[in-house]
Amino acid sequence: MTDEGTRHAAKMAKKKAARDRIMATKKDEKGLVIVHTGKGKGKSTAAFGMVFRCIAHGMKCAVVQFIKGGMQTGERDLITSRFGDICQFHTMGEGFTWETQDRDRDTEMAQAAWKKARELIRDPANRLVLLDEINIAMRYGYVDGAEVVEFLNAEKPEMTHVILTGRNAGQELMDAADLVTEMELVKHPFRSGIKAQKGVEF
Repeated sequence: MTDEGTRHAAKMAKKKAARDRIMATKKDEKGLVIVHTGKGKGKSTAAFGMVFRCIAHGMKCAVVQFIKGGMQTGERDLITSRFGDICQFHTMGEGFTWETQDRDRDTEMAQAAWKKARELIRDPANRLVLLDEINIAMRYGYVDGAEVVEFLNAEKPEMTHVILTGRNAGQELMDAADLVTEMELVKHPFRSGIKAQKGVEF
C-alpha cells in the first residue's frame, strides 16, 4: 500500500470508530412525523419512495391525496394494480385550486380527505400513511393546521409513520415533526418552456 493509501486507511478507520460510537447510542424506534416542503421538485416523489420501501418490507401503508385530482399517475397505477392488498390509495382532490376555482368544493373535498386520513392513521396496522399535498390544503384553510398537529400528537399510534407533503408547511407542523426536509428550487425545466412529463412528474 502506498503512503497515501496508508494515510487514507487510517483516516477512514478513525471515522468509522467515531461513527460506530455515535450509532451505539441510537437504540430507540418510533413512528415519525415527516414533513416534505419547499418550492423545489421532489416532495411527493421522495414520499412515494418511502411508500415503496414499506411495500417492499411487507408493511401495510396508505396514501391520501388532498389536492391532486383524477389525472393518471404512474405511482397510483402501480400501487392500485400491483400492491392494492398492502397499500390503500385514495385520491380525494379534484385538482389544484386554480383549476377548480370553487373554494367551498375544495374545502368539502379536503375535509373528506382529512376524515379518511384520520381513519387510516388510527389503524395501527398501517405502518406508514402519506398525506400528499396536505400542506397546501392547510395553507388555504381547507383543513385546520392546529387540528392536524393536535391529532398527530394525541392519536397517532406509537409506531406509525406519517408523511405530510406540499409547499408552505406551517411552522406549528414543522415544530411538531420529527423530520423536516425543505426542497430548494435551484433550476427547473418548466421555466424553460418544458411541460410536465410522464415518468418525471407523473
